[in-house]
Amino acid sequence: MLNVAMLSKWHVHAEDYARVLQSHGNVKITAVWDEEPERGREWAARLSADFEADLDTLLRREDVDGVVVDAPTSMHADVMVAAAQAGKHIFTEKAMALTTEECERISAAVREAGVKFCISFPARTRPQELFAKQLIDDGILGDVTLLRIRNGHDGALNNWLPEYWYDEKQAGGGAMMDLGCHPMYLASWYLGKPKRITSMFHYFTHRAVEDNAQCSIEFANNAVALVETSLVTYRTPSALEIYGTEGTLIISDSNVKVISKKFDSPFSGWISPTQLPAAQPLPIVQWVDALLEDKPMPFGLEDGTKLTELLEAAYIAHKENRTVEFK
Repeated sequence: MLNVAMLSKWHVHAEDYARVLQSHGNVKITAVWDEEPERGREWAARLSADFEADLDTLLRREDVDGVVVDAPTSMHADVMVAAAQAGKHIFTEKAMALTTEECERISAAVREAGVKFCISFPARTRPQELFAKQLIDDGILGDVTLLRIRNGHDGALNNWLPEYWYDEKQAGGGAMMDLGCHPMYLASWYLGKPKRITSMFHYFTHRAVEDNAQCSIEFANNAVALVETSLVTYRTPSALEIYGTEGTLIISDSNVKVISKKFDSPFSGWISPTQLPAAQPLPIVQWVDALLEDKPMPFGLEDGTKLTELLEAAYIAHKENRTVEFK
C-alpha cells in the first residue's frame, strides 16, 4: 500500500489525481496540505484524510510515502525541495517550476535524497502522439522540417477556469504556461535540443496574463516547431502536423493520416492507420506502479527541466520582444 499526501488543491487537475489514486486499489490518501487552509480542510474531509496546516509537519508523517504537488507553480520549488529532503517521492503537475534554476534546485534535492520523481506529461501516453514518435524514430518521415502543434479551449472566454488562474505571481503565466506545456514537451520529445525561440502572446480577455499564444522554435536539427495554444477558442480540435523530407503526418483529434515515400506500392497515397500503439497508463498511475512494483519511472527530472527551459525562454522572448537563443 502506498500512502500519499495531496499538496494543495490549487491546480484544476488536483481532484482528478485524487480520484485516480482512490480508485487504484493500492493507494491511500492519508493527508492534505493547502496554502489556503479552509480549502484544504474541506477537501481533506471529502477525501477522508487528515488536514495538516503546516507543510513541514505533514512531511514528517510516517504515513506519507509520496506527495502529489498541485500547489501554485510559483511554490513548486520550495514545496518539492522540502518534500525531497523529507524523503518523500514526488509526483508533480506541470510545469516543474518557473525557471531552470529552480528546476536545478529540485533536481539536486531529489538526487541527494534518493527519492523518485515524475511529472505529468499525459500527451506522451496517448496513441496518436506515440505513433508520431514511432514514425520519427523509424525515419518514415525522413528528416523533420516542420512541426505544428495546437492545443486550446474556451476557459478564459467563458470563465470556467478559476480566476486565480490568471494571477501571474501564482501561475507564472497564462495560456502558454498552462495548456502550452503539452505542445512544448511534445516538441522537445520529437525534435531534441532547441536552438532559438520567438513568441507572440495576446490578451483577448484583457487579463493580466496571456490567453492566446504562439511560439516558433528552431531546433538544433534545423527543424522548426510552431506551438499554438489558447484559452479563447471554441471547440478547438487538437492538431499535430509533422512535415518531413520524405513524409507527412496529420493528426486532428483522433483522425490520423500519413503519407511517405518509404511506403511500398500500393500504399503510395495517404493512409489512415487502423491500429495505433496502445495507450500507456496515465503518468500518475505509472508513478504509483514504479514505486510499488519497481517499474521504470517515466517523465523525470530531465524532462521537466527541458519543459521549463522552453517556457522560461518563451516568456523572456515575449516580454523583451526578441528572439532568445538557448545555450
